[in-house]
Amino acid sequence: MAQKVIRIGTRDSELALWQAHTVEKKLNDLGYKTEIIAVKSTGDIILNKPLYELGITGIFTKNLDAAMINGQVDIAVHSMKDVPTALPIGIVQVAVLERANEKDILVCKNNLDFLTGNGIIATGSLRRQAQWLHKYPTHKVVDLRGNVNLRMQKLNESDWNGAVFAAAGLERINLKPTAFINLDWMIPAPAQGAMVIVAMANDEFCKEAVSELNDLETDICTYIERQFLKTLEGGCTAPIGAIAKFTEDTIEFKGALFSLDGKQKFEVEKVVPIEQWKKLGFELAKEILNNGGAELMKNIKEALKK
Repeated sequence: MAQKVIRIGTRDSELALWQAHTVEKKLNDLGYKTEIIAVKSTGDIILNKPLYELGITGIFTKNLDAAMINGQVDIAVHSMKDVPTALPIGIVQVAVLERANEKDILVCKNNLDFLTGNGIIATGSLRRQAQWLHKYPTHKVVDLRGNVNLRMQKLNESDWNGAVFAAAGLERINLKPTAFINLDWMIPAPAQGAMVIVAMANDEFCKEAVSELNDLETDICTYIERQFLKTLEGGCTAPIGAIAKFTEDTIEFKGALFSLDGKQKFEVEKVVPIEQWKKLGFELAKEILNNGGAELMKNIKEALKK
């Protein structure tokens, strides 16, 4: 069958390599030859600053984008929630794999008494920070950066009460501990739990090969969530959550924008017929913006510049 070797670009963390090997196996099963090439991302190198302070869109993806554009790799595999809503010119989304667990979980230490009093929770995500403070305003949230292995190590070595992780990441590399709580009330990041594969727009061979891996249901749901995100944020990092799910003949959507301190919350929920999916994220984001969200986004942008 195909003789060209598809070079798969990935970050070099354990989780990223797991994702790349998963894609490699799927392509191998279809008869394609592959090679994995690991590229370190800026987001994995600079760990002493919160992500929003780095001011780089696509901090976990831009080095792989460069590797593709320079011809070092043919495709790249990403956690979809890390991918900017606008891809670089010449790079296109080709496939979204079937979504795993989209939930956030709290990995806790000792007991849960802190939930009713004062506590310290760690996360590097503005979205998780804002939602945690919205629910637990007396708690303190501290920054936590690094790949999942490093973050788990930092938690174990700290005096924090717990840290928030994406369930899918811990499950994929068997790092999910016994002491955890499903945060069913926390709205996940747009596209959380989904993996995306991108390729060069002019690479017909790789696009044709990779497109066979696309899961249509996940593709549509993540499109809605990322459209919601893009319409709200306009290129600014902000505490935004969104989740879309198929039922038998409808799509259920829930999304929210929070202030950085969690005190303000703009939330939308809607169930629509499946055929109305194409503008759903855009329309619900506009609803939030028109009802006070635009002013909040302006305040968030100003606060993050300081």
